[in-house]
Amino acid sequence: MIQNILFFFRATRTSLARMAFWEFLHGFLIAAPSGILLLIIWELFAQPRDPQRIWSLIAVMATLFVLQLLVSRKAIVHTNNAIFSMCARIRIMLGNKLHRVSLGYYKKNDPGDLAAIVLQDVGNFESIFSHTIESIFGALFGTLVLSSFLLYLDWQLALLMLLAIPVGFGFVFVAGLFSQRSNEAYIRSRNAASSRFIEYILGIVHLKAFNLTGDRHAKLIRTFDRLRRDSIRMELIPGPFVLTAFVVLELFFLGMVYVALARFQEQTLSIPVLIAFLIVGYRLYEPLKILMINYTMLKYMNVSVRRIRQLLDAPLQSHRDVPLPMTYDIQFEDVSFAYDDRRVLDRVSFKMPHGGMTALVGASGSGKTTIVNLIARFWDIQEGRIKIGGVDLADLPPESIYELISEVFQDVYLFDDTILNNIMIGNPQASEAAIARVIEKAQVSEFLEDLPEGLHTKVGEGGAHLSGGQKQRISIARAMLKDAPIILLDEATASLDPENEIYIQRAIQELVKDKNVIVIAHKLQTVRHADKILVLEDGRIREQGRHEDLLAQDGLYARFWRTQQRNTGWKITRQAEGATPAAPPSQ
Repeated sequence: MIQNILFFFRATRTSLARMAFWEFLHGFLIAAPSGILLLIIWELFAQPRDPQRIWSLIAVMATLFVLQLLVSRKAIVHTNNAIFSMCARIRIMLGNKLHRVSLGYYKKNDPGDLAAIVLQDVGNFESIFSHTIESIFGALFGTLVLSSFLLYLDWQLALLMLLAIPVGFGFVFVAGLFSQRSNEAYIRSRNAASSRFIEYILGIVHLKAFNLTGDRHAKLIRTFDRLRRDSIRMELIPGPFVLTAFVVLELFFLGMVYVALARFQEQTLSIPVLIAFLIVGYRLYEPLKILMINYTMLKYMNVSVRRIRQLLDAPLQSHRDVPLPMTYDIQFEDVSFAYDDRRVLDRVSFKMPHGGMTALVGASGSGKTTIVNLIARFWDIQEGRIKIGGVDLADLPPESIYELISEVFQDVYLFDDTILNNIMIGNPQASEAAIARVIEKAQVSEFLEDLPEGLHTKVGEGGAHLSGGQKQRISIARAMLKDAPIILLDEATASLDPENEIYIQRAIQELVKDKNVIVIAHKLQTVRHADKILVLEDGRIREQGRHEDLLAQDGLYARFWRTQQRNTGWKITRQAEGATPAAPPSQ
């Protein structure tokens, strides 16, 4: 735990020394008045008594109290500012990490769990550490100062009291060991409850439509019930051990009192020392009791700290410092790829020339989307090589690859911001003239006048306030503004109405001029004029060529084409009761 916390201070360049200085000074000023009180008690029983010295010690005690108030404010403000600033930088570091890891990392880790690390685990560290660091330094300094005074007065009685500390903390340490598993179970239940609740809210329309609200609600209740049980278990497991530690401290204090009274009766202990141990000795354990309670919270915090470190230590995609390619043709050389153990591409080789359009055709699961994702290096291949302009993709930093690529996919995501800001994601430094051009070319201007605030209209989360066609046009405008040499298209018109489809097709024609265009084709009619069509089946290239050549081969592509042509005018009919369904047309 200490090593991880020190890592956070180093990684965020937060000054631990400055924080420690103020907390040590604060702890000293809290503990010092107790030492002064010992001196006052000693002076009250001194012969001859010196009133002037007593009032001087009271004045010093009052001065220390005033200083404690001033330093306390400074220490609290500085410590909280430092920790909150550090946690803000940790969240930014986590965000940058999530931006740079491959999509394989997201496949192996639940996105809801990753969100919990950034939001809840960092929040745990922020809240617990900021509230316990004062008690940690207070316990260290308070125990050091008070035990020094008590050892000076009578080392035997002081040693008896100090022996209680390792014994008591032994029980607290055992509590930490037993609570480790319950802390982890609680965090799992917490994340599961959050994920199930979001799933329930997002899917409420479908649950209502299929009348499943009761069933899904029961699942949600079971998740929350598990969270309740794990929360109670997390609190109950360390409780008896911490209470036992408190009892140990009390027993050692009572043992010290018994020995002190026995020695007083034997006249081997003076009244001032006896009173000092009775009054001040009990205060020796007060900061330690707070630290014992906080120790269990620190063990819980440590689970969050480990999860944060695991994400920060996640491996990144490797690369070498090589020059960017000067041309943008794409070449696959014996490329194989698998998701875990499921092989998706098997020794695929082809070339996509710059300035042309290459269409990817095939049944669902044939590997079309995988090829597009590999071009963007969202994943790393297991075998073979992918080159852009003769440069191995594995040698290029992912950030450099993203500069070369623009994408327009069927499922468009817009951020909860204005239309203008969503377009400017393509190029935040773009001029007003450039933005105006892409708005016109992408057909965005066709619907702006119907919106209350035009370009400054908020689109809602994911573009919820806009239609599918409007979101597509904004996505195309964004890609135009980026003006990357490689365009990835996932049939942007597949689910649009005829009028919107016309607008989108016009916009795409403007987008793909003089680019290397890779299209995932669902409607073969839209790619019949492509320079090259790759027909995939079971992760292999079965056919490739132009539309007319593939039809002449009368193979897989020709079968797809004939099927789509027959299904162009499909309709739903009501079948008479008892009638036999019509046989499908022959292939």
